[in-house]
Amino acid sequence: MRLSMHQTENLNSSIEVVDIYTDGACSGNPGPGGWGAIIIFSHTTLEIMGGEANTTNNRMELRAAIEGLSSLKQPSCARIYTDSVYVRDGITKWIHRWKINNWLTSRRKPVKNIDLWKRLDHELQNHEVTWHWVKGHSGHPQNERADQLARDGMLMHHG
Repeated sequence: MRLSMHQTENLNSSIEVVDIYTDGACSGNPGPGGWGAIIIFSHTTLEIMGGEANTTNNRMELRAAIEGLSSLKQPSCARIYTDSVYVRDGITKWIHRWKINNWLTSRRKPVKNIDLWKRLDHELQNHEVTWHWVKGHSGHPQNERADQLARDGMLMHHG
């Protein structure tokens, strides 16, 4: 769901604004992977991470966004920052047609990572979310920290 600035300003003032910085990492593709998210709200910063022994980078990018949103305990106005073009385009451009086409791509193939796309779509139902793409490894402090969390999550599941 994408809101214009005007719509965002008109949201109920009791809805908290939350910034979520996400990243995924993978050693090999597939291979051991990790995800990390930084959730910033009300002068509080929460860092979360995790990983899987055999996964892909795209799955870890999706997991970071899912876990970031699922950590929110009440409906929020969330700004999600990702360096993944796959996540950005999937959620802002492709998912609407996938749902209309019963989770098939334009080439009539099953959508890859459908389980995670459905989980992310479910998490979006509780929040007003805007998506922001940031260039990876460009010195953005929160993106760099999310990358470190993802790599730490990957190491927990390596070997």
